[in-house]
Amino acid sequence: MLHAIPIVFEGILGPLAVFYLSLTTLGFRAALIATLVWSYGAMLRRVVRGDRISTLLILGSVLLGIRTGISYATKSSVFYFAQPLAGAVVISFVLIATAIIRRPFTQRFAHDFCPLSPELLELPRMHQFFVRVSYLWAATLLVNSGVVLWLLLNSSLRAFVLERSAVTWGTTAIAITLSILGFTRTLRNDGVHVSWADRPKVPIVVG
Repeated sequence: MLHAIPIVFEGILGPLAVFYLSLTTLGFRAALIATLVWSYGAMLRRVVRGDRISTLLILGSVLLGIRTGISYATKSSVFYFAQPLAGAVVISFVLIATAIIRRPFTQRFAHDFCPLSPELLELPRMHQFFVRVSYLWAATLLVNSGVVLWLLLNSSLRAFVLERSAVTWGTTAIAITLSILGFTRTLRNDGVHVSWADRPKVPIVVG
């Protein structure tokens, strides 16, 4: 589980904190630039260090660049926050579509947060789990997008940033909890003992 902490910090917590602090001290347009610098700086740091760049960070940075360009040109905070809502709706339908064709996209994201061995993915019930969890996350995204859109249209900008975070983290926490419970139950049904721990380090052998 510790493997996921830097990924969540770089892709979600960091940009949110940078945006809000910049918004309250420097204004909306400065917040756009500061958040963009954070995201692309995180990618550059991983490239320089030779670390793997998570799917979450790549997608987040690309989408952030697009929405920042549009919002900076239009000077509209509504455009800035409406774009990820539209993206979330699109992603939810992608999740549903990949679940229907039995090639769940959630399986790819799982590697960012919990590295899984090929042997584990080949377990009989594991594929079914990723199909079910795709529907779960699609529903989560749709519900979250609807609530956040209502807040965007009815709250001030500063209040919205905090309210949006509370709603998003609340719905995400529920989805994560259900996903973990489903994951562990699936493994146990396949006779696999579940023990949450950080990925072990590979020993260095000196000849």
